[in-house]
Amino acid sequence: MTSLLTPAPAAGERFAMTPLPFVVTHAHRENSAAVTLAMEPADPSAAPISWKPGQFTMLYAFGVGEIPVSISGYPGVGGPLVQTVRDVGAVSHAITELRAGQMLGVRGPFGRGWRDRSEPERDNILIVAGGLGLAPVRPLVYNAAARRAAYGTAEVIIGSRNPDELLYTDEYRAWREFGLNVIVTVDRADADWDGEVGMVTQPLAELSLEPERTTAYLCGPEVMMRATAAALIDHGFAPGAIRLSMERSMKCGVGVCGHCQLGPELICRDGPCYGYDEISGLMAVKEL
Repeated sequence: MTSLLTPAPAAGERFAMTPLPFVVTHAHRENSAAVTLAMEPADPSAAPISWKPGQFTMLYAFGVGEIPVSISGYPGVGGPLVQTVRDVGAVSHAITELRAGQMLGVRGPFGRGWRDRSEPERDNILIVAGGLGLAPVRPLVYNAAARRAAYGTAEVIIGSRNPDELLYTDEYRAWREFGLNVIVTVDRADADWDGEVGMVTQPLAELSLEPERTTAYLCGPEVMMRATAAALIDHGFAPGAIRLSMERSMKCGVGVCGHCQLGPELICRDGPCYGYDEISGLMAVKEL
């Protein structure tokens, strides 16, 4: 059963409005607070959930509650459902403690993906991610690596408060080998860090970008996205060529409960991915 507020899945796609049981097949600790889980339907005969980059699911820890989590695996149908969870509360703590063979519930996928817009993607791609914001854009990175020949340039800027909070560090080398220009910067370095130090806008300013040929994807703290979008606008980007993912407290996933309302927008239903031309006027609104 699907909500009237949520588009029905296309033929052959699987969509869950009530939590479906999934089993954890692999749990990888990214850092002290974040864990990446690979999950499969508990029923081996069940079809996999179909999703688009930028969408999220509601992950349910049995007996504790559920939280929204972006999908961060390989795009397309088939294979495990991969999601990265940061331990910040009771539900996320219970989920990050799961190990292979244990169960959780999955609802969704929900929301509008990165490319659910009428405006076509341009020849070049720029991805700027801060902190856990790398998880929602990771499918775009995978897609850019797999389709490298389809892009003129493919730039990825990754920011973090410190080296210990970086995600997917064992994948950066492979991304570079696929032809992506991956730049990593931290706000505060330690003695072992030999990379860049500073906000993501610093390496961004050093890139030779072609605004009329580039689509930018931003995800991270809103202050980072606002600063990055402003820098891109100053560089000549059209607001519609800048896309970002918004984060608000989501409870239902289908635009009914109102917890994620931002002005006229219900982020779970109308987002979480927006063009900067759609959402820039609301980004300074913290709470209604």
